[in-house]
Amino acid sequence: MNPIAENLKDTVGDAIERLLSRAGNSRGLQSADLSVRVQLCLGKYLLNDNARPEHSDIKAFIDDIRADDLCLVIACERGDEKAWEDLVANFDTTVKSAARKFASNTEDTEDLASSIWAELYGLRQDADGNKKSKLAYYSGRGSWAGWLRAVVSQLAIDQFRKQSKLVQIEEDREFENLANQASENSSGHILSHADNPEEILTEKQTAADVSDAISRAIAALEAEDRLVLKLYYFDDLTLKDIANTFGYHEATASRKLVRLQNEIRKAVEKSLREKHGWTDTEVKNYLSDTAARLGINLEKLFAIMIGLAVLQDFLVGAVL
Repeated sequence: MNPIAENLKDTVGDAIERLLSRAGNSRGLQSADLSVRVQLCLGKYLLNDNARPEHSDIKAFIDDIRADDLCLVIACERGDEKAWEDLVANFDTTVKSAARKFASNTEDTEDLASSIWAELYGLRQDADGNKKSKLAYYSGRGSWAGWLRAVVSQLAIDQFRKQSKLVQIEEDREFENLANQASENSSGHILSHADNPEEILTEKQTAADVSDAISRAIAALEAEDRLVLKLYYFDDLTLKDIANTFGYHEATASRKLVRLQNEIRKAVEKSLREKHGWTDTEVKNYLSDTAARLGINLEKLFAIMIGLAVLQDFLVGAVL
């Protein structure tokens, strides 16, 4: 862990206090209970690249940590039975939904889900007899549910490799090594070791879920509706041109496009909840946060997402 400079310790302490105050349920934890985890996170993801950060950098970094999720995880690590009950009750559906993607039947789904809970609870021990739990990898950067789905994905890959008698992954680094492997982007460039593997995995899994949900929503439309989307988003036709193509008024074309956008949005949100195990809060926060990062509103975000999905659908159709 990179040491926190003396002149930054008060800033870190104040930010941790603020983090704790943001939690809707702090699980009875004190600032000292969060301090080690937060400082580890700072050392790994901020101080590694910036040995002399500004006070504002420290504040912004800690303010981005998800307070309730981190408190829940740390409480579980400390053996809080109520926290464990809440964790299982609220996220078992998420784990099973993610496991279902990699399992061929219900039995395999249950086995994979059970393996995840075992990894989280920490049934294994290190050489010193200390419990080994993957909870230790969660830093609070990114949602807990999204992180869980990433862990399910990586454990499924790990199990497949072991069953295929491929190279055994060193236990102490298996999660981070797999995360680094998953960080290769489409250009073939491997992200540096300083990049956050937790965020990489979570973002990749989240993007895959959203892409799948949009593709399903568009595939479920009538052929004429898909054509309208193609003409508008891919061929860049105006609403007047589209209306002339189908022989109706421009206002009708406008209403149809708005209806399709709303239908796709509702279908995407429903798919993320029911098929991918997202919570209502996750759906709302993801869409809002993504739009905010891009500096656009939700309507514009969905227009972009639909346009990309229509383009992919068209390209796939052209290849076939």
